[in-house]
Amino acid sequence: MKKTDKKERIAHIITELKKIYPEAVCALEFDGEPWKLLVMGRLSAQCTDARVNIVCRELFAHYPTAESLARAEYGAVEEIIRPCGLFRTKAQSIVDACKMLCDDYGGILPDDMDELLKFPGVGRKIANLLLGDIFHKPAIVADTHMIRICGRFGMYPEKLKDPHKVELIMSELVEPEEQSDLCHRIVQFGRDTCSARAPKCAECPIRHLCEKGRKTEENV
Repeated sequence: MKKTDKKERIAHIITELKKIYPEAVCALEFDGEPWKLLVMGRLSAQCTDARVNIVCRELFAHYPTAESLARAEYGAVEEIIRPCGLFRTKAQSIVDACKMLCDDYGGILPDDMDELLKFPGVGRKIANLLLGDIFHKPAIVADTHMIRICGRFGMYPEKLKDPHKVELIMSELVEPEEQSDLCHRIVQFGRDTCSARAPKCAECPIRHLCEKGRKTEENV
């Protein structure tokens, strides 16, 4: 499929996803506070957003500001975030990130990819999440849902699993103003319909726009 055809198809997919999910909502409940999304993004690695939300209710009750979390003992934070997995590494990351935020940036999260990547535990996925949700900049969050589903759509080979390559490809195919919201809608769509193990192709409302959906239909 030519690049122009892919751009046209993803534009149609976006239109249909907007009908299904009028509100493009971030699954992480960060209450509009940038530092909380920084913390929650780190905790979400290899953990469900639902569990992160539950754990962070307790975490933020104990540490209601970035300053208070920056002063926290690693061990105390570890005990709270243990259910998120990798709790020792994550505790150090989020405490150190809050220290950096307070000490080096005056508590104000930078709106630049290179600056965000300096924070402990922050990779391109979290940085793009922050750029899109906090600063409303064009940003493709290449998480597992995005990688899996856009591959199925036919935007690139399904076997491609490299997040950075997926980010670059989708950044060229999706209009800048649609990028961040598309990522949230893809997450919702992945949970409801296009799951990893058992995609509901037969009942998918956009299978006619999906490479995998078309092939599945042809083989029925």
